[in-house]
Amino acid sequence: MRPARRRFIQAGLAGTALLAFAGLVGRPRAQPAARLRNLDARGVEFLRVLVPVVLAGALPSGPERPAAIDETIQAFDRAISGLDSAVQDEIGQMLGLLLYAPTRIAVAGVWPAWREASADEVAAFLRGWRDSGSDLKRSGYRALTQLIQAAWYGNARSWPAIGYPGPPQEALR
Repeated sequence: MRPARRRFIQAGLAGTALLAFAGLVGRPRAQPAARLRNLDARGVEFLRVLVPVVLAGALPSGPERPAAIDETIQAFDRAISGLDSAVQDEIGQMLGLLLYAPTRIAVAGVWPAWREASADEVAAFLRGWRDSGSDLKRSGYRALTQLIQAAWYGNARSWPAIGYPGPPQEALR
C-alpha cells in the first residue's frame, strides 16, 4: 500500500473514532431545545455565536438582531430535518465534536466555551476549517456556513437588504 493511501485511511479511521467518541461522551448531558428537532441547547448556544460571524454585516442591528438570529437557528434546524438521515447523523456528530470541550480545543482551536468565545476566535476557527488540508474540516466548514446562509437568506427579514422582492405572487382573478 502506498504511503499516501495509508495516511488517508489512517486519517479516516482516526476521524471516525474521534466523531464516535465525541458523540458518545458529549451528547448525554445535552438538554433538548424547545421547538427544535435536531439541535439541543448546546447546539443552539453554539449557533448563537456562529451565526453573527458567518453573517457579518448581513444581520440587522439593534432590537431586531436577536430575533433574526433565533429565526436563522430555527431555519437551520428545519434545513437539517430535510436532509437524508445519514447526513443528519454526520452533522450531529460534527456538532458533538465541536461542543465537547476536549475535542473543541483539539479540532477547532477554541479554548473558551462557545458562549465565551470572541468573534475573532470564532472567525479564526472558521478560517482554519475553510483553509484546512483536511477534507473533513473543509466539508464541516461548508456544511455549517452554507446551512446558516441558506437559513438567513430564506428568511423574509433578509430580503430588503439584498433587493429581493419575495417570491412571485400569483395574480388573483
